[in-house]
Amino acid sequence: MKCKNTIGYKVVNNWLSAKSMKPFDFQMQAWQQIHEGKSGIINAPTGFGKTFSIFLGSLIKFINEHPIDYKTATKNGLQLLWITPLRALGKDIARAMEQAIAELGMKWQVAIRNGDTSTADRQKQKRQAPEILIITPESIHLLLAQKGYPDFFSTLKIVAVDEWHELLGSKRGVQVELALSRLVGVKTQLQTTNQSMKGKMPTAKLMNNLMVWGISATIGNLEQAKEVLLSPIYRLLNANKQVSTNSNDFSPQIIKARLHKEVQVISIIPDEIEKFPWSGHLGINLASKVVDIIRENTTTLVFINTRGMSEQWYQTLLTLAPDLAGAIALHHGSIEQELRIWVEEALHTTKLKAVVCTASLDLGVDFRPVETVIQVGSPKGVARFLQRAGRSGHQPGKISKIYFLPTHSLELIEAAALKQAIKENLIESRQPNILCFDVLCQYLCTLSIGEGFIPTDIYEEIKSTFCFADITKEEFDQVVQSIVSGGAALHQYDDYKKVEMDEQGFLRMKNRRLAMQHRMHIGTIVSDAMMKVKFVSGGYIGVIEEYFISRLEPGNVFTLAGRKLELVMIKDMTVLVRKSEAKKSIVPSWQGGRMPLSSNLGMMLRKKLNEATLPQDVELEALQPLFEMQQQLSHVPLENELLIEQIETKDGYHLFVYPFEGRLVHEAMAAILAYRIGLITPITFSIAMNDYGFELLSDQPIPVDDTNVYDLFSTTDLFLHIQRSVNSTEMARRKFRDIAVIGGLIFQGMPGEKKKARHLQSSASLMFNVFSEYDKDNLLLRQAHHEVMEQQMEEARLRNMLERIQQSTIKITFPTQLTPFCFPIKVDSIRENMSSEKLEDRIKKMHRQLEKQ
Repeated sequence: MKCKNTIGYKVVNNWLSAKSMKPFDFQMQAWQQIHEGKSGIINAPTGFGKTFSIFLGSLIKFINEHPIDYKTATKNGLQLLWITPLRALGKDIARAMEQAIAELGMKWQVAIRNGDTSTADRQKQKRQAPEILIITPESIHLLLAQKGYPDFFSTLKIVAVDEWHELLGSKRGVQVELALSRLVGVKTQLQTTNQSMKGKMPTAKLMNNLMVWGISATIGNLEQAKEVLLSPIYRLLNANKQVSTNSNDFSPQIIKARLHKEVQVISIIPDEIEKFPWSGHLGINLASKVVDIIRENTTTLVFINTRGMSEQWYQTLLTLAPDLAGAIALHHGSIEQELRIWVEEALHTTKLKAVVCTASLDLGVDFRPVETVIQVGSPKGVARFLQRAGRSGHQPGKISKIYFLPTHSLELIEAAALKQAIKENLIESRQPNILCFDVLCQYLCTLSIGEGFIPTDIYEEIKSTFCFADITKEEFDQVVQSIVSGGAALHQYDDYKKVEMDEQGFLRMKNRRLAMQHRMHIGTIVSDAMMKVKFVSGGYIGVIEEYFISRLEPGNVFTLAGRKLELVMIKDMTVLVRKSEAKKSIVPSWQGGRMPLSSNLGMMLRKKLNEATLPQDVELEALQPLFEMQQQLSHVPLENELLIEQIETKDGYHLFVYPFEGRLVHEAMAAILAYRIGLITPITFSIAMNDYGFELLSDQPIPVDDTNVYDLFSTTDLFLHIQRSVNSTEMARRKFRDIAVIGGLIFQGMPGEKKKARHLQSSASLMFNVFSEYDKDNLLLRQAHHEVMEQQMEEARLRNMLERIQQSTIKITFPTQLTPFCFPIKVDSIRENMSSEKLEDRIKKMHRQLEKQ
């Protein structure tokens, strides 16, 4: 039966008609699939009603099942579970749903459950389940830690996973996968039990039982995204093939909206293009142009990549336009909840002219009054740029307008690359996580608090997820043993004997103290730690990010607060150093500036350099003076070329390399190249990098030439050289802390009494050492080393880059002075040595000297 012929469809369609609206084809396709009991994934541009495609589908289904009393039916149990990654999204979605339900005259209740939900509201939801529950991944696991959760979910018809492209590739996404496997398992158990009671042959048939729908906007690997999300559904369908010949009818669908969302990208071109650009300063210098855009529009979002810079931009805009005080607001994750909610409400009601924000407003929050978006600095990825553009014109037929404001001249190449990538629909993929044993440890403890679990049964469920499809029985048994007995290394400590088997064969956590501790720390988000830097002899210098310092070996020299410091040792969360007279040092990289250029954007950027001499974009046209200077002094590399510049200055001998692969890859490659050159001759380097290239600086000539350059950039012994060029063991030790926290090996403390990071690291280091010595096959230890390679070193992308370079022409040039391409890297290498005022004076002096030559 066609959904169009049902009473539910007619009721909803009449309601839309009364509002002078009509459903899009993709929405009607979704309603038909839901009518038939199928699962799938919705892919549509921002602002075209992806939410309504699932939400209204669930209402249509309910009306069809209750044609007479759908308006008066109450206390129907949970019908729709809506999983969303952001709290801000929940409130916005609930508002839209409640309005539609009220206008349709239905009695459905909509509730929100996340970290902000009060205890009273949670108890109310437990006593009487709402028809729709909007929830975060962490909160759904908290529900699974409750007694009687199968009854709570017994009436559930549809699970919607919103912004799946944002969750995919993160451990929060793995949480969603595991939760879905349990919900499918619960529904299957309930159905087979009911069939058995009625004397029917038990089957795992899913028809009209539980549907799972993903909602995704911009993602490159949509087919894989569907497979990851719906893996438990696929497993059930495969099981059905033994009992039904119609199982293929229920195969999950991808519903694509054949709709074009026009995105207008406007680059803010500086009045004068600097031939020697440097990062950071240009953005603020163009703030007056931002004020003009704000005044021209009703509401504008100004996206900044880091919280620190968003604070600076907010103050700058108020200084330039004091009359806008009260009409401009700030929004980022460190701002208190009450103020964030006020800003979101004020956006809805057009009380604000502009909001300076970070990724906190990236996702699908529906602020219809927003007319335009300004992106300050490179977004580093096509998908992120489109996501932010979609905050404007958030309605069907409206144009999403976004301004690109460069923070230095070379970023205009990225603007041209972004426009071309959008034109070609070149969206990044999100790679799913595999075998996250820390999340699995946490999940099994969660289940043991609730209803408990039988290991053999839950093993099959876990294997139904994409993340754990390849888990072996031995690996699963090791995870179970780690929470039952503490495993091979911790079996003597009672606190690690968390669960025990009861008479029925269920594993349960009976210790109330351990259960309470576990509930308080369900989740996978672990904040980045800052480490204090102190002299061995005493005296506090400052703080530095753990990510940076963990890469260094004792004896390495780095710069902080204008001082050159030699690393002596790391003790817990304190970095002990001594003063160094070394001429060379490593410049720290900071989390806010470490968001790497995506591989897609890097590839498009290299392609755009082919057009440098014959520009077809306004951005490249504006950069002609810079390109001409670069060509005159060195070379503008084509797509199939790698440029290397060797320059001698009073600072020493510089080697600049330009792969255009993003700073994480460049950081790893610089360390590997330094190590490989060190095998040729004893030599020390300072290292600096940005998204376009990196620098090795030494006080002696650097032996790189046509005879050895291809060998230096080969994939031979890459893994070994990665391990030897950076302190991979210390990096794994730091990574292990996060894994140990997620896996429940370390208790973070009671609310308001959180343990300090140094205490956590001390505990984690002790465990890391114990596992390394007595339990070398420990799964969490293995995971720590794997994550360092995959996430921090980007080993796969690094290997791909080296393979590309082997097929390219390597151009080695010997400029007589710094070039436009190397200048921003050089500035970054001296940035930490001086205050911002002194830095600006130094750069002006360097500009005058370079332009004289």
